[in-house]
Amino acid sequence: MIYRTLLHLSLLFLGVFFTACMPYEEEELTDVSIDLKDTLVQRIYSLQHEQQADSLLFYFQHRNPTYRYLAAQAFASIRDEAYLDTLAGLLTDRVDEVRAAAAYALGQTGSPDAEPLLVAGFDQYDTLGVYSKANRAILEAIGKCGSMENLRMLGAIQTYQAQDTALLEGQNWGIYRYALRGMTVPEVTARMVEMVNDERYPNSVRFIAANYLSRGPNLQFDSTAAPELARIILREEDPRIQMALAIGLGKTGSPAALTALLSLYKLTNDYRLKCNILSAFTNFDYDDVSEEVILALQHPNIHVSARAAQFLLDHGVSRDATTYWRMTRDSLPWQSQISLFAAALRHLPGFYTDYRGALNSQLRKRFAEDPSPFVKVAALAGLTEWPWNLRYIYRYGYQAETPMVRGAAVQALAKISENRNNSPGISSRRVTRELGAYFQAAIESGEPLMMEPAAEALMQPARNFATVFDSLAFLERAIADIDSTEALFTHRALQNALDYLRSGQEPAPGLFPAKPTDWSLLSEYTIAPLALMHTSKGVIHLRLLPEQAPASVANFIELAENGFYNNKYFYRVVPNFVIQGAASTSHDPAGFTIRSELPNIHYDQEGYLGMASAGNHTESTQFFITHSPTPHLDGNYTLFGRVEKGMDVVHNIQKGDQIVEILIR
Repeated sequence: MIYRTLLHLSLLFLGVFFTACMPYEEEELTDVSIDLKDTLVQRIYSLQHEQQADSLLFYFQHRNPTYRYLAAQAFASIRDEAYLDTLAGLLTDRVDEVRAAAAYALGQTGSPDAEPLLVAGFDQYDTLGVYSKANRAILEAIGKCGSMENLRMLGAIQTYQAQDTALLEGQNWGIYRYALRGMTVPEVTARMVEMVNDERYPNSVRFIAANYLSRGPNLQFDSTAAPELARIILREEDPRIQMALAIGLGKTGSPAALTALLSLYKLTNDYRLKCNILSAFTNFDYDDVSEEVILALQHPNIHVSARAAQFLLDHGVSRDATTYWRMTRDSLPWQSQISLFAAALRHLPGFYTDYRGALNSQLRKRFAEDPSPFVKVAALAGLTEWPWNLRYIYRYGYQAETPMVRGAAVQALAKISENRNNSPGISSRRVTRELGAYFQAAIESGEPLMMEPAAEALMQPARNFATVFDSLAFLERAIADIDSTEALFTHRALQNALDYLRSGQEPAPGLFPAKPTDWSLLSEYTIAPLALMHTSKGVIHLRLLPEQAPASVANFIELAENGFYNNKYFYRVVPNFVIQGAASTSHDPAGFTIRSELPNIHYDQEGYLGMASAGNHTESTQFFITHSPTPHLDGNYTLFGRVEKGMDVVHNIQKGDQIVEILIR
């Protein structure tokens, strides 16, 4: 008994001894889990924000896949081709999400050199779908940088089954990205028609195919496409697919397409689909659709009425110009009325001088007498349709009561200056000198809303404004006087204009200094913050996405809590696209920027909250909310929230509606 006890103790001792002597193997981590309170997570996001690419490489070898994932994802915003090979090394990572982040980042560069790296990284033997996210991301990324040969190869794949959702989505996203680059071929278009018509495929796959048909340029359809698409659009139940198909079907230009679209326009109650059908009408003869378009002006939904008026502005005909003018007297929304004034001015035959004078006088009267600054801004844009309004715009627009209208007057003159060939004599040397004086006056006003568009206008190459100024001292004084901490974009625009007028060369784009992320604003929330946006039309509940875009969320929270958004306006509304807010115009002054944050997520639903941008890393205070899916924005516009409740309010917002306040919970 004692012997057995001693033996057991000896064996136990030996077991412990040998276990202690064996090398310790760390448990392999396989989960990507983002904790914004983790200081290393914050560090990686900060390095992304600071564009410190070399420092991010350190985390490519970290044992924690979360850090590898975030470091790879950071390069999707940095977009530096110098790191292609290093990123490609992560395409063999043990964790699917890390591979996918690397593939996405490679595609974001748009570099042709990324294509062979992505092709080599595709795991064709992954029959169990272990790396389904990575393979999906690789197929999509090839669409952002690949050759025509690989486009044909993508389109030719027919081995994926209906249950292979990730691969099918990757295939179609890749083809869609090719289309956004202007690359389409007939056989791929035929494949997309086939896929959208085959209801055995998941709706997520058919949705992408429909968006290819909607966004692809110069599509060539075979004879069966229009009847097939006409049949499917009339029975389709997914509004996302139906809206995209309306545009795609219109591109066929066939009688069957027109019949289906006219029928669907009468059947649907979805204003978004009506707007898209009106847009699709541009592919048909004016006489075949004008009756329906003119009736749409009276539609009770303002978006539909405004889209119809825009159709007449863009595609109207001279023989109906006086009809457009007469319709301005109807009880239409002001958005439609002003567009009809503009349409009449644009399409009125040149010899109708008496009509033009009377029409022009009415539009000027609308500008002078309407109390709404938003109507005044629209009227100024309408007056640009007759370029000889430039002196009126200068005289009365520059003296308007509100900075918004004064800024819009400068933008109107910039539009006239740019469209120099739309009226005899407008390109003359005398007019160029006159416009130069007007832009100089705007810069000397000291108002950023006037200065920035004026500075940009001076860089129009065809005008050659450098030859009309005896001195550029007015620009030097403006640069010295303006506070860049209050008007960063205006300061840059003035400096760019000065450099351009001196050298004749476009200044190289440079990064603005970025505001650091205040992590304390995110640490107090145990779940994603909720923003309650109180507007003059109701409350919009926005669930913010700090794990996807922490700097944008922290910036939005800070601005909201400081009352920045209180009593701001929605200044831009595009029917069935976006509402954009928190400013007077696109040239509103701002004293800071934040960096673009572009993780691999899609604008594939309605109600996404994104940051307005004038290019990579120019985000500041302005935001937009989408009416419907907008996947063409993917990878270029920071997505940092989504509507959780109040989508009806979003659909009802119009230009000039107010943001009362934004509360964060």
